[in-house]
This record gives sequence, structure tokens and C-alpha cells, in this order.
Amino acid sequence: MSTFLPQVFLGQIRDGVSPSAADIRTFIKGITTGETSSAQVGAFVMAVYLKGLGKDEIVTLTKAVRDSGDVMRWDLDGPVLDKHSTGGVGDNVSLLLGPVIAACGGYVPMISGQGLGHTGGTLDKFSAILGYNVNADNTLFRRTVKDIGCAIIGQTGALAPADKIMYAIRSATASVDSIPLITASILSKKLAEGLDGLVLDIKCGSGAFMNNRDDARALAKSLITVANGAGVKTSGLITDMNQPLASAAGNAVEVRNVINHFNGTRDARLHEVTVALCADMLVSGGLANDVDDGRTKVETVFDNGKAAEVFAHMVTALGGPSDFMDKPDKYLDVAPLVFDLISERTGIVSAIDARTIGNAVIVLGGGRKTPTDKIDTSVGFDHIAPIGTKISKGDVLARIHAPSHAKADEAGKMLRDAYIISESAPTSPLIIERIEAET
Repeated sequence: MSTFLPQVFLGQIRDGVSPSAADIRTFIKGITTGETSSAQVGAFVMAVYLKGLGKDEIVTLTKAVRDSGDVMRWDLDGPVLDKHSTGGVGDNVSLLLGPVIAACGGYVPMISGQGLGHTGGTLDKFSAILGYNVNADNTLFRRTVKDIGCAIIGQTGALAPADKIMYAIRSATASVDSIPLITASILSKKLAEGLDGLVLDIKCGSGAFMNNRDDARALAKSLITVANGAGVKTSGLITDMNQPLASAAGNAVEVRNVINHFNGTRDARLHEVTVALCADMLVSGGLANDVDDGRTKVETVFDNGKAAEVFAHMVTALGGPSDFMDKPDKYLDVAPLVFDLISERTGIVSAIDARTIGNAVIVLGGGRKTPTDKIDTSVGFDHIAPIGTKISKGDVLARIHAPSHAKADEAGKMLRDAYIISESAPTSPLIIERIEAET
């Protein structure tokens, strides 16, 4: 058995030479045991950032990071499924998707994260619900998945702990934007959930981290190839994020938007992406014959109220109120100031800078610049006019939920500047491309 020499291993990556699978596993294991120093992790992530890794090495890296902590095992009577989004503005799909899949016979043990930067986080949205325990322990989490079919909580320290250390060092060394490292980071946590199938929503546009189609496709192909290589059936959609997905951006405001969606008042764009992702998940889990069959099943559980029932039961099981769906405003924070932002001109909404809207939510206090920032879950925007809306001078562009007049004025100016109103609006597909594993 050869001795592992970290200097030799790091030199191989620096020089573009493929290291052995055993050496990758040893290096990653050392991150959590302390045998791999922070300086060595820094050298590793920078070398990968500059030189990249091959497919087999990324698969090994991802599995090694996954195996740095607990990996869930399930004994359930249906497939264990999940989805991951690369982040956007007004993206509250997860709140709808988990209950839909559970209502169709699947199980969704979703480990979600906080928002950072201009993108919102699923965990923050659930944190807006009074009593909801986003930090549920493993026993409660597993029981909720088994009994309800769906549980959405935050990442525990026991899941992929090496990723947390690596991500902090990537952030400190300007090496975040590396597809191999992004792939390993995302998938290590998802694969630790013990999934049978995974669907990815790769955002592309002004409100996404990948703002052009080529970059989005490269990330999608890496994620899908590596996830399948690690033994989890995975597909993905590249979806448009050149405007907020829902008509709300914030935390409590997006939760209200979800309740309205369950109750039948639905944003068309949000519904289209949710149905498409759910249909793919049902097919991958063997719960639908094909995508059309999947779409039919999804629409059925939306319309007959079964998905809403799962959502309500999940909220209650994880500590939230039993009458939340009937009285949401009783349990969601309300901003001190709520008023309309009025259009100053007549025309058609032809473009929206979604990133600016996400940054305006941060100005209001509803997002983070650093992971330790506290957020105000009550603030944000709703009634956001989408691209293609015919606007007259004096019409509402959006409604602002703000903590103060000063914050409202600053965020309102940003929101107004994010809109382009002209004589016509371009048409572009919401679902840009479907990506499957290469054979």
C-alpha cells in the first residue's frame, strides 16, 4: 500500500495530471479529521479552479465529500426523490414541489439552504412561518418524511461536513466559480440524502449565477453526468431567470404566494416550471409512464387539494401551526409599510433585471451579503408585473413591503430602474433546454 503524500497529490492537480481515486478520498477524509490543513485545501481548490478535473475525478471527489459525513438510508414504499435549483429570484418552487411529489406517492427528504447574495433561500422562506423548525433533528426529519412524504429542513453538520470547510475556503480564495467544485458541492449534499432520483433546475439569465446559456449547459451537463456516475438517476432543465419566477420576491411574501398557488391563484411561469420539474421527477421515480402522464398527475394533485394537504401536514409536523393554510397572516411577519410602486410611463414591460430586484430585497433587509447576516422575513415585493405586461402611467409595477420609508425609497428606485418599458416585448421560452445523462 503506497503512502499518501499531499505535496505530490497537489502537484499532480496543479500540473493537470489525474490523481488516483484513493488519493482524492484520502485528501478529502483528512479535511474532517484535521490531517489536511487549511493551506492544503486552499491549494487544492485553487489548482482545481485553474486546471479542472476529469469526469471520473469529479465523481470520486463528489462521493468522497458525500462520505465525509452521514449518508441517509431509507426503507420506504416509494422512491426517494429531490430537486436542486442553482438559485434565482422569486424561486419558491421547492415549497410547491415537495408536497406535490409526496401527494403522487414519492418521498422528498429535502435539505435546503439559506439565501446568499441576490438569490433567495428555501430555508429562509420556511423560517418565516412561526414555529416551523428548520433545524429539526434527524429523528423528527426521518419521521416526517415517512409519515407525511415530505420534509424540508436545513443542512445539519453531519451531512457532507467537508463541503462546508471547502466552501468557506473557496469563498476566501476567489475560487467559487469552478464547475468541478460547484458540482461536488451541490451533489455531495444531495447524494447524502439517499436519493433514488434527482432533477436539477439550472437557472440562466440576469437573476442567475450562470447568465448565459453556454455556462448553464456546461454546469447542467457536469451535474447530471456526475450524479448519474455516482449512481443516482438524474436529469435537468435549463430555465429562464431573466425576470423573477413568481410575482413575489422575499420570504413571507413568497410563502403567501405559495399558499395562493395551492388555493388556485397561480403565477403562470412558476406553475410551468414546477409542473415540468415534478413531471420529470415522477418519471425518474417510476411514478409516471412518461412526462405527459407525469404532468397530468401533478395537475391533478394541485387541483384536488392533495398537494396543499401535504404542505399543511408538513408544516404542522415540523412545529408550525395546524391552521396555517387558513390563517397565514396570523403566523407570517408583516412589514410595517406596504405600498404600491407606480409606473411613470405607458407601454409594455419588455425587460427586467432580476438580479437588481434580488439586490433590492437585500436593501430592504430580506437577504444576506454574508452568511452570518440576520434577515427580516417580512420584507420584499409582490404583485411584480412580469415581462409582457401592458402598463399605463399610474399602474402598479409592484407592491413594496418595507421596514422604513428610507429603505422603501432606496429599494423602490432600484426596482424602478430594473424595469424597461417600451412598445413591445420579446418572447422567449421559459424552459430553455432539457438535459439528460450522456450515454
